[in-house]
Amino acid sequence: MNKLRIAIVDDEEIVCRRLGQALTKEGFATEAFIIGRSFLERTMQEPFDIVLLDLRLPDIDGLEILRRVKALCVETEVIVVTGSKSVESAVEAIRGGAFHYVVKPVNLAEIRLMVQSVREKIAMRRENRRLREALKGEAGLSAIVGNSPAIQELFALIRKVAPVDCNVLVQGGSGTGKALVARAIHQLSPKKDQPFVAFNCGGFTDELINSELFGYERGAFTGATATKVGLLESAAGGTVFLDEIGEMPLAMQVKLLHVIQEREILRVGGTKPIELDIRIIAATNKDLKHEVEVGAFREDLYFRLNVVTIHLPMLAQRREDIPLLVRFFIEKYSLAFHKQVGGIQPQALDILCNYSFPGNVRELENIVERAVALTDGNEIGPQDLPGDLQDLEFDTLEGDGLLTLEAMERRYIAKVLASTNYNKGITAQILDIPRTTLWRKIKAYGLEER
Repeated sequence: MNKLRIAIVDDEEIVCRRLGQALTKEGFATEAFIIGRSFLERTMQEPFDIVLLDLRLPDIDGLEILRRVKALCVETEVIVVTGSKSVESAVEAIRGGAFHYVVKPVNLAEIRLMVQSVREKIAMRRENRRLREALKGEAGLSAIVGNSPAIQELFALIRKVAPVDCNVLVQGGSGTGKALVARAIHQLSPKKDQPFVAFNCGGFTDELINSELFGYERGAFTGATATKVGLLESAAGGTVFLDEIGEMPLAMQVKLLHVIQEREILRVGGTKPIELDIRIIAATNKDLKHEVEVGAFREDLYFRLNVVTIHLPMLAQRREDIPLLVRFFIEKYSLAFHKQVGGIQPQALDILCNYSFPGNVRELENIVERAVALTDGNEIGPQDLPGDLQDLEFDTLEGDGLLTLEAMERRYIAKVLASTNYNKGITAQILDIPRTTLWRKIKAYGLEER
C-alpha cells in the first residue's frame, strides 16, 4: 500500500509540528495547515486519506470543513480535535461522519492508536474493493461475498460447471444464496447473453404452475382471451431457475420431465409441440433423496436434474466470512438509506460472529439493514441489534452452543479490548502475549476499533 496522506489542520503551529513528526515516523505522508481555507484548497486538488481537524479555527468553523470534506470524498476519514468544553460539538461531528474525536491537550499515544485503527479500516476497505474488482471479470461471482475455504471451493465448482451445458441441482438451507449461485452459473455460461428466468415452485396450485411455466393458447379455458407464452418458452436459449423444486406437485413434475427429455413444450390447449433449448438450474432446501424414497418426488426427474449437485454451506459453517458480509451490507444499506454508517463496533461484531444464524446470510442481511436504518451514529453498536441478540449469552461449556478454540480466543480478546477501552498495551499485558502478536490477532479476527 502507498503511504497514506494525513492532513493536520490546527491553528497551533506547535501542535501541527508535534503531530507531523510523530505520524511521519509511523510511515504517513503528512501536511499541516493552520488556516482552514488553505486546507480546503489543497484537498480540492487531491483529497487526503485521513484528516486531523481542530474544530476551532480562526477562519472557518470545523464542522463546516467536515461537511465539505465528506461532500468531496466520503471515504476521507476525519478525526476531530476539540477542547474539553466543546465535546457536544465533537458528538455532532461524529454524527456528521467523523471517525472519532480526541480532546486537547493532544496525547500522542492516543493519536497513534486512533490513526492506526483508521489505517486498518482503510486497508480493509481497499481489500474489499480489490476483491470486488477481481471478481468483476467473473460476473455473477461478485454478488457472492466471502473469502472462506468453503466459499473458495464453491467458486471453483461454479467456474467448472458453468461452461458445461448440463442441469444443476443447488441444495442448501433457506437464506444460503441459492439464487445467487444460479445467476452466477448463468452469467459465466455461454448462455449469459440469453434470458435468465426464475420461478418459485412453492405454494402454487397445479393450474397456476401449468399456465405460468407452459403458457396457454387462446381459448384453452374460460378467461384465456389471448395466447400466453410461458416462462419456459420465454427463456428459450437461456437458463431457467426453478427454486423450491421439492415443492412442485407430482403432476407438474411429469410435465417438466417431458420438457427435459424431449426438449419441447406443449402449451395448455395447444396441439403443436414447440422446440426448446434451455438449461435448468433447480434449487431446494429439502433432501430430495428422501423425498424420492417417500414418494414425494419422482426418481427419474431427480436424476435428470441432479447431473451436478452444488451444496451450499450454512453461514454458521463459514463464520470467518461474517465480518466481510457485515461490512458489505453496511456499505449497501448506507448507500440505499443515504446514511454515513462506516463500520460496526467490536462488541456488536462479536455478537454477530457468535450467533448461530438459523436464517443464514439472509438473516444477517436483515439484521444489518435494520441496524443501519436505526442507528444514530456512524457505526453500528450492540444497541442497534435486535433485542434478542443484545441479551444473548453464549454458553461455551454446556449445551449445544459449543465454540471452537479460535472462536473462544476471538471472543475473549474482544472482551479484554472493550474492558481496557482499546488500550492495546494493557490488553497485551492482561493476555500475557507480545504486543505484535496482539496486533496480528486483532487484524485476523476483525476486531479493529472503528
